[in-house]
Formats: sequence, structure tokens, C-alpha cells
Amino acid sequence: MPENQKQPEAVRIADTVATDMGTQIDSPLNTGVVGAAAIPGVGTPSPVGGRLRDFWRIVTVNRKVTIGFFIIVFFVLVSIFGPLLVHQDPNALSNETLMPPSAQHWLGTTQTGQDVFAQLVYGTQSSIFWGFLTGVAVTIISLVIGLAAGYFGGVVDDIISLFTNIFILIPGLPLALVLAAFFPFKGLITVSLVIIITGWPWNARVIRAQTLSMRNRDFVESARANGENIWRILFSEILPNEISIIMAGLIGAVISAIVTSVGLQFIGLGKATDVTWGTMLYLAQNGDALFLGAWWWIIPPGLCVAFVAAALSLINYGVDEVANPKLRSEPQPKKVKAKLAAKAEKNEKAVA
Repeated sequence: MPENQKQPEAVRIADTVATDMGTQIDSPLNTGVVGAAAIPGVGTPSPVGGRLRDFWRIVTVNRKVTIGFFIIVFFVLVSIFGPLLVHQDPNALSNETLMPPSAQHWLGTTQTGQDVFAQLVYGTQSSIFWGFLTGVAVTIISLVIGLAAGYFGGVVDDIISLFTNIFILIPGLPLALVLAAFFPFKGLITVSLVIIITGWPWNARVIRAQTLSMRNRDFVESARANGENIWRILFSEILPNEISIIMAGLIGAVISAIVTSVGLQFIGLGKATDVTWGTMLYLAQNGDALFLGAWWWIIPPGLCVAFVAAALSLINYGVDEVANPKLRSEPQPKKVKAKLAAKAEKNEKAVA
């Protein structure tokens, strides 16, 4: 080997020791392929595969998260593929009125002969889409306002906090009712705008408080000293440390958006021709479904709302338990117990 290609003595000794242990240390001077990549037919794990494994580990680490996740996945799949499989107009009228569930009409029909199953599938699409879209919009507004108020402080914080406190002091539901009643047009967009206007203050206040506690920490001061711009400090330094709070706020905002939209539509502040869970309940109430014994008309949309809200709540509680060990109530998996026992035994031997 030429002199200029010889490895330094320290690297050569380290590689020799590591080879004896069954591994090899990579160094800038060692370009050989070692490990799984050197085995024919086996490649190095891709970053995408690693992210998918991490995501699956998060989903399966807690039973509440697992149950809630699969319930939400089911409803999302129904909202995406359901309308493609149900080849029937949910608003189509027929002479088969108030028919109980049968092979022809899986969930029966309404007072005007509309198929309840078709309405439920199309209503799932509308309710899930607009619920998640509204929840994301509420979270983005809360995030921007909370970060700005917490980071800039001073007059900016005082003005933003004034408006936030005003919206917090005004009861959300009465304000939503007034706004929805006086909007010049009705529909899903109106309901979504009403929820966005009334739903942002609480999350914004939480994010502001968290940002206030972080703006003077060492890593933020270091970023300022290095000349980083404000946007980079906010979204690259502070924001990643608030992900858990933001995700909890997002889940809560989606739950609130779905439940509030169903409530506003149920009392008649939505558009009756829009096929959603709320309008199904509104029409069932106006059609005296309970008095007529048409349970199949009112129970399915109510169960859908309950299942989605419960699933998102389970995910929220499960994430809290994962993030905060004090809240954990589930038994640890066997693998974790074995690792902890092995670690404790190793510590005892080291002390001895």
C-alpha cells in the first residue's frame, strides 16, 4: 500500500478491535462496504421506511392511540371510497317512504323515500372533510397569533392578548349562533367560517404561554446571536419544541369543528340540501323520526359523530400518556420489561 494511503495507527487499531467484536468502524479513509449493504439482495434501509416504522411505532405504542387511529382510518376510507361505491343520489326521492332496513335499503329510507345509507356515506365525506379542514385552519390561525404574541411581547402582545381575551370572554356557542344566523348565505362554508372565527382563541393562548417560556432560552439567544432572522427562529427553533401542544390543539380543534358543525346544522343554521350528519339529524327531527319509530333515520348519523369524537379523544389521551410518563396507566410491553430488567441487572453487576 502506498505511504499516502496508509491508515493512521489509531484508526487501524480501532478497526482491528472492532472487527474482533464483529463490527467495523467507518472512517473517512475506509471506503469498503460493510454490513447489510454488502450482502447481495439486501440494501440499506431507506429514510422513508424508517419514518414509516417510527410512525407505526407511535401508533401501536398505546392502545388508546391504536383504537382511535383505526377508527379514524375507517371513516377516512369511507369518505374517500364510499361515494365511488354507492351509485345512488342521496337526495333522490322515491315512493318507498319510511322503509325499515332491508337488502335493498341497508339503513332504510326517510320520510320522502331517500336512502339513508347513501346519505350516511356522502354525509361522512362532507363531515370528515370539512371537520378536518376547519380544524387545521383554526390551528394555523392559533399558531400564528400565539407565536407572534409570545415572541414579540410588548405592545404586540398587549394588543393580541386584548383581542384574544375579548373572544374568550364571549361565549363561543351564542356567538356562533348569532354569526350563522346573520350570514347572508348558508352552507358548509358559512358553518366553517363561523367555527374558525370563534374557535381560535384558546389554542392561541396556550401557544402564547409556551412561546413566552421559550423565547429567552439559551438556544433561542444563540440563534439571535448568530444573526438568524425572526421567521427562522420562530419556525425552526421554537415551533419544533411545541409540536406536542400543537398536535393536542389540532385534535381538539377537529373534534370541536365536527361537533359544532353538526350542532349548528341540527338547529337549522346549515343548508338543508347539503348532505352531512348534521342535516340528516335536522331532517330526522323535522320529520318526527322518533315519534314514527324510524330509529334507522336518526341513530346512524348520531353514532358516526360519537365514534369520530371518541376516536379523536382516545388519540389525544394516548398521545398525552406517551408524552407524559406520569399519565401512563397501561402495562408495559414484554420487550420493554425485558430490556428494563436486563438494564437493572447490568447496573447491579457494575456496582458489584
